[in-house]
Amino acid sequence: MVKTLELKDSEQWDKIVRSFRNYDVYYLSGYVKAFELNGDGKALLFYLEHMDTRAVNVVIKRDISKSPMFAGKLGSGEWFDLTTPYGYGGFLIEGPDREAILKEYEEYAKKRHIISEFVRFHPLMENWIGLDMFYDVVHLGNTVCIDTSSGEAIWNNFSSQNRNKIRKAINTGQEVFWCRDSHIINPFMEIYQSTMDRDHADAYYYFKEDFYESILNDLKDNAMWFYSVKDGIITAISIFMFCNGKMHYHLSASRREYQHLAPTNLLLYEAAMWACRNGYTRLHLGGGVGSSKDSLYAFKKAFNKNGRDTEFCIGKKVFNEEMYKMLIDIRKETDPGILETGYFPAYRASGG
Repeated sequence: MVKTLELKDSEQWDKIVRSFRNYDVYYLSGYVKAFELNGDGKALLFYLEHMDTRAVNVVIKRDISKSPMFAGKLGSGEWFDLTTPYGYGGFLIEGPDREAILKEYEEYAKKRHIISEFVRFHPLMENWIGLDMFYDVVHLGNTVCIDTSSGEAIWNNFSSQNRNKIRKAINTGQEVFWCRDSHIINPFMEIYQSTMDRDHADAYYYFKEDFYESILNDLKDNAMWFYSVKDGIITAISIFMFCNGKMHYHLSASRREYQHLAPTNLLLYEAAMWACRNGYTRLHLGGGVGSSKDSLYAFKKAFNKNGRDTEFCIGKKVFNEEMYKMLIDIRKETDPGILETGYFPAYRASGG
């Protein structure tokens, strides 16, 4: 049995998700709603049952004809693909017969003209394990997670340089606060967009105000802003999400002119301590840009010098090989080098 739920079914959606032992915030309807508002596609929860096995998978369903790459080349509402919403996801499966669950899922996808699926598996759940017979699983890189089971564990896992930066930030008079008030959205957008400008970020990451309002209103029990302040000025600010024993460093920004005062180091320390006090035993920081061991990864690793990294894996699945190849052929007419990019699905690559 395959059941699909939309955001209008949010109450039932969340009830199903919360019935799974290892669920996380990325599976809740309130998390995905912001990305449907952002124009990413249609948010869906797949719920599957077979005998004594059940599963959920959260996806964004995209009409391929709406991509500018296929404008005027495909009929609207004919062909689709699936992707994990920004962040992490993938199947949560409880029970022994995952093979039957996945077979039913594949049959469902084929019947409904779903061409492919791209998955960003959850590093803390390691939910790619046992799915390599269904997806092409690729290990992309490492992510960093802070042990927040105790204040001692938090502090002892920081590098000595990181601890010195936190002391320095405190000595400069900076303080960290948290809130869930709507007044924080505009200051966050200003600092965040400036940070995106500085990092030459893709246009996708310039989220609009309704995106942040959705986080505030639809994740009211699972998200908040932490921010550091010096002399009445916000020096760094971040969105954190938390659910079922796990906390996540979601979106973050800082003012360049205050970076030498290490406001983000202090902010992450205070967020980790908040997690500890409130029963969240792990704070996931993510990894480097493109999953590489770059300066961002090194910054995060300073918060967990003793612990092992978590792994970030993706999954690729083609449900309809014939149509997948046909879409590539359509793209090759204007972009002959698309297969050389390594992008998946290849027909959505930006060009060779």
